Amino acid sequence: MPGDLALGGVAAIPAMDEKRPSSGRRQLKVRVKTARRRKASSARWLERQLNDPYVARARAEGYRARSAFKLIELDEKFGLFRPGDRVVDLGAAPGGWCQVAAERVGTSDGDPHVVAIDYLEMEPLPGVVILRKDFLDDDAPEAIQQALGGHLADVVMSDMAAPTTGHRQTDHLRTMHLCEVAADFATSVLKPGGHFVTKVFQGGAERDLLTMLKRSFDKVHHVKPPASRKGSVELYLVARGFRGEDEVTG
Repeated sequence: MPGDLALGGVAAIPAMDEKRPSSGRRQLKVRVKTARRRKASSARWLERQLNDPYVARARAEGYRARSAFKLIELDEKFGLFRPGDRVVDLGAAPGGWCQVAAERVGTSDGDPHVVAIDYLEMEPLPGVVILRKDFLDDDAPEAIQQALGGHLADVVMSDMAAPTTGHRQTDHLRTMHLCEVAADFATSVLKPGGHFVTKVFQGGAERDLLTMLKRSFDKVHHVKPPASRKGSVELYLVARGFRGEDEVTG
């Protein structure tokens, strides 16, 4: 068709509602056709990826995932990282959050300041200690503490979510369990004044977690960063100013 680009069942047409790039030319919106072996849901996912400006930015700027920009936006809003901080990344694969943390705290293979854990394989990153292990394993907390080299953490962050079942409430409860375990771990390894960041899903089961965080941290924020897709039910909890384990248990 005139004005269209088509390659392998993917068609790009001018998007009237998209902002024009600096060159003044219209951006092309990619539409994905449902091929014989491609499900409609797969076509929708591919179309969303191809038209997502954060996906394009991640590719252009060398980040492993678009989620890197969520953490960048949270850091810009709340000042999570300082040079020299030690950071633990729970459920780290593919490594986008680790990349951001490594850039912002400064780290090296000789003196690593970022520890990442995930049961999925993850390509190495300079200055990042990667543990291929399920965070829910009994020995995972000890393995992380050993990787920290006897230091306490300044930031514990988690972008973990349980594998989805398709049942919204079940998925919410399973992910909230991960958040609660992550928060409990954070209070055992954070320095006083440290921060905790975790993804949650909207669904009403986070009350106990919020109560615990408000007891353990000076400030707790619910936030949806701009890089989080509008249709997603995800939110982020940012807990700042850890009061210290003695106050939590006291």
